[in-house]
Parts: sequence; C-alpha cells; structure tokens
Amino acid sequence: MGVGNQLEELRERGLEGIQHNFMTSKLESLVKWSRARSCWPATFGLACCAIEMMATGAAHYDLARYGMEVFRASPRQADLMIVAGRVSQKMAPVLRQIYDQMMEPKWVISMGVCASSGGMFNNYAIVQGVDQVVPVDVYAPGCPPGPETLMHAIFTLHHQITSGELLARRAATGDGGAGLVVQQLDGQTATSVIRRDG
Repeated sequence: MGVGNQLEELRERGLEGIQHNFMTSKLESLVKWSRARSCWPATFGLACCAIEMMATGAAHYDLARYGMEVFRASPRQADLMIVAGRVSQKMAPVLRQIYDQMMEPKWVISMGVCASSGGMFNNYAIVQGVDQVVPVDVYAPGCPPGPETLMHAIFTLHHQITSGELLARRAATGDGGAGLVVQQLDGQTATSVIRRDG
C-alpha cells in the first residue's frame, strides 16, 4: 500500500485508519484524553433548565476546572451541545442547523425532562424528545436537573469519550447517539428519563 493510499485512508477513517502498534495506541489515548478535557459547549438554553446550566458554569460549580470555561456562541467553535429545556417545532430546524454546523466529533446532552421527552408539554407545538431532531449521547433527568446532575452527565460523557465506548456505541446505532441515562444527583425524586421509542 502506497503512502498516498495510507493518507487517504487516514483522512477518511481518522485514527481507525492507522494500524495499531505501541506508538499509535498511545497517540489514540492522548487524543481521547484531550477531547474529553476540552469539550466546548454551545449555548443553547431554551427554558428554565438554562438557568441551572448557567449556574453550573458559574463560580460555585466552576466548569473551568474541566476545560469547559467558555460557552461558545458560534457552533463552529463548539463540540458539545447541551439542549436545556423544551424544543418547540419552530426551534427544531434551528437546533438541527446549529448541530450540523458544529465540528466533528460532536456530542449532545439532553438536559431535563422537557428536552428528553417533551415533559408536561404533550401537544403539537413541542417536540416530544430532542432525539427526534439530533442524536443524543447522554440524558440528564429532572425538572429542572440541578448543576450536580448536569455535571454528572458531563463526567459520564468525559468517561465515555476517554474509554472509546461512546464512539463504538454511536457506530453500532448508526447516526444515533449513545443514549446513556445518568442518575439524578440533586435530591429530586425522579431517577430516570421516560422516553418514547419509535
């Protein structure tokens, strides 16, 4: 196989295109570690969950410790979308456009029951689950989930990125996200997200 063919395969398949040996396995681990430690979230707060998302980025919880100090206003600078709140039918195409403009690899956290399943808004105006619009990797339950729950979802995402399980799960499901549901840690009673399949 020529060098040109190897470069073309590397360009198409990324790290999976490299034959694994001692050096490339360490390089892959470094890339996964750096991706997990430098997630830059896009600002996409839609309802009351956005207040909790802002509190997570404030001084008390301080996401800057984990390389997430800046919520990006431009989707081309972000690789993590936190959908915080209910998504209306009018907002769904905008959300998808922002997701499509984000750089690869990109991840999505669905924050709160309204984003995950429509919540109490079971009507024609609200999308009954953001996973109908974009592939979701981690679901954070609650109404609204507190900063502790959102941070737990972020740490779960970091672990999945570092271990490589996330990309493997996404590849197995096709275009869909990993669909992980985290435990609620902020003292509320609900511990799971109810999603409609189909």
